[in-house]
Amino acid sequence: MLKKLMLLFMAVTALAMVGIGIYSWTLSGKVTERFSSRRWSIPSKVFTDTMLLYPGQRLDVKPFIEKLKRIGYRQSPTGPNRKGQIQVTADGLRIFLYDLQTPWKKREGFPVTITFSQDAIVSMVRIDNRKAIPLLEIDPEEIMLFFGPERERRQLVSIQQVPEHLIHAVLAAEDSRFFKHWGVDPRGILRAMVTNLRHGRIRQGGSTITQQLAKNYFLTPDRNLKRKLQEALLAIIMELKYPKEVILEIYLNEIYLGQKGSVAINGIGEAANFYFGKPLKHLSLSEAAAIAGLIKAPNTYSPYVNQLACQTRKNLVLAAMAKKNWITPQRYQTEKEVAVQPAGYTAYGNKAPYFIDYLTRQLEQLYQPEDLAALGLSIYTTIDAHVQMAAENALGLGLQRLEKSIPALKQTEPGKKLQGAVVVLQPKTGHILAMVGGRNYNQSQFNRITQARRQAGSAFKPFVFVTGLETFSPISMLSNQPRVYQVDGKQWEPKNFQRDANENVTVRNAIENSHNLATIDLAVKVGLDRIIDTAVDFGFTTPFKPLPSLALGAFEVIPLELARAYCVFAAGGISTHPLALKAVSDGTGKLLEQRHLSIERKISSQKAFMMNALLRGVVENGTARAIIASGIDWPVAGKTGTTNNYRDAWFIGYTPDILALVWVGFDNGDAIETTGSGAALPIWVKLMQSIPHHISENEFRVPTGIIKRTVCADEESHRGSALCLNTYDEYFLQDNAPEASRHENTESHFFEKVINSITNIFK
Repeated sequence: MLKKLMLLFMAVTALAMVGIGIYSWTLSGKVTERFSSRRWSIPSKVFTDTMLLYPGQRLDVKPFIEKLKRIGYRQSPTGPNRKGQIQVTADGLRIFLYDLQTPWKKREGFPVTITFSQDAIVSMVRIDNRKAIPLLEIDPEEIMLFFGPERERRQLVSIQQVPEHLIHAVLAAEDSRFFKHWGVDPRGILRAMVTNLRHGRIRQGGSTITQQLAKNYFLTPDRNLKRKLQEALLAIIMELKYPKEVILEIYLNEIYLGQKGSVAINGIGEAANFYFGKPLKHLSLSEAAAIAGLIKAPNTYSPYVNQLACQTRKNLVLAAMAKKNWITPQRYQTEKEVAVQPAGYTAYGNKAPYFIDYLTRQLEQLYQPEDLAALGLSIYTTIDAHVQMAAENALGLGLQRLEKSIPALKQTEPGKKLQGAVVVLQPKTGHILAMVGGRNYNQSQFNRITQARRQAGSAFKPFVFVTGLETFSPISMLSNQPRVYQVDGKQWEPKNFQRDANENVTVRNAIENSHNLATIDLAVKVGLDRIIDTAVDFGFTTPFKPLPSLALGAFEVIPLELARAYCVFAAGGISTHPLALKAVSDGTGKLLEQRHLSIERKISSQKAFMMNALLRGVVENGTARAIIASGIDWPVAGKTGTTNNYRDAWFIGYTPDILALVWVGFDNGDAIETTGSGAALPIWVKLMQSIPHHISENEFRVPTGIIKRTVCADEESHRGSALCLNTYDEYFLQDNAPEASRHENTESHFFEKVINSITNIFK
């Protein structure tokens, strides 16, 4: 009987061993598959463009310092001694730059002094070798992540990148015998059992780092005997198959270390940035101990949750390090007095949400959504974070100002509120620097820059005038008299906004003061079909019809297309496609995608200059002259626009370097009771005053083939007369410039005749 029982026991044991062996073989396959495949889903990051600085550039220092803080720079009272530090001085900044790594440029960080005078950069000099720097590129900002369902942030690091004191801190906190056991540590388990029995509750765990990794990587968080046995078996398998350094590296990249809003912080690389705003290699001993102390209970010991608890836990880790002789007793005494000082953070949230939506539609033509959430791509865009914030702020304040000054505009229901939109472009490159598609993205995701179709009103008139440049010059006369037009069998009688307008006006006067009747007169003389051809060539997708109302912007256009069309004037006749995406690189920095400029000449540089000269007149003498009164003294060209019944208010203004379009209106087409100059233009002014680093005093370049003449301002009343004391300088295309003798220097000719007459009397 005993022999039979022994045989039965041996058989059962053999079967159990076979079962464990088969199960272990299965687990081994899972371990190999997981370790050899892509281990984590890393969200792709979206970055702004880099920022360029140069001597002579206007720069508002305070927003610039805020930008530096957003990308991880920290102020130091003693001067920048290591990368990521800045010091504010009496006349500027001293910055120790981070390493710059973009698909188009890699640069080691170095210390630099930037000197300012009256909000302009005077000089940029390297501190280490005293060499002047003509151009400086500042790191891009992260503005968005494409999260997967787990919503995890993680920066992968290799074990070689981890400072030794951080490794020792983690081992001291979690598994001091990591390099001595084989996955399961009986001594650790026994020690934990004794501690827990002594205190009558669980005070210490016996899991090794390898067991913790097995639990996080392969198992559910359930606490039961089966799961603990699986955990131990997996740990042993991992230890048999992989070196300790590989296991530790994966663990350091995997561990959960807290929350940033709804986003999980995983891995020591991301934790170093989240808690202390610096790369892993720059962590101090106390900061490393604080991060190691988080592993036990991240949301209990977080310095953002309980700084005292964090400090206490940090000191326990330091004490454990001293006990293992990883730090000296003297170092322990010094470091335990060091307070944990987190960098501070703002809860996660997308910046430039309308722009991100616009960008995402382009990215989805290249990548699947699940790839964007898992491949850890770096996506570099054209957006300027400061311009974006300035545009959002200017629009918000501008709409509030309108509601306060015109109480009827204030609506309480979110879907019916007064709306607005702004887009900022670089005319020569097509780079989108800012895009604000509405007043509040949380309330409405409809992008009024890219998805809306609104009547352009007088903002469309420049495309009438540019079509007529070959035949008409700025001093050509147009009829500004009332006239009835037959449209589809019905009478249409347009009117001027100004009741006291002259019956005949020059081309310049017509565009500066936005005379409707004179513009229609020009359109009819030039040919409505020709104007449509111009509009289509400039990139409008609107199905225009050859009706006289075309000249007054009666057809609906997409605001981004309107902004792009104006860029042709600012860019000297060249059209560029609006660009949001610059480049995409993978997790190793390898360039995957790059967008290049797409340019096409639409009009000659001479015609572009003529339009710039005419639209500068709108700002200096016409409907947008409030810009000059606001204190803006650099060259600006632009055009206001107001549609029928005050449904839309526009202003598009530009310099040779930057263009911004502003639209204000109600989504349902209700009247806003004011004009483009009253509603949109003040928003444009506020925006431009907030982004001095993009503003220069460069004039619009005068190309060859442009003739300047002195002409009589009283053209109509002094036609044919040599006497004219009211003159001004005007530009003409070479082919339709007037004779120089007609008006050139008429004032000096008059005085010359007077002097000659007096001389003859005394002869």
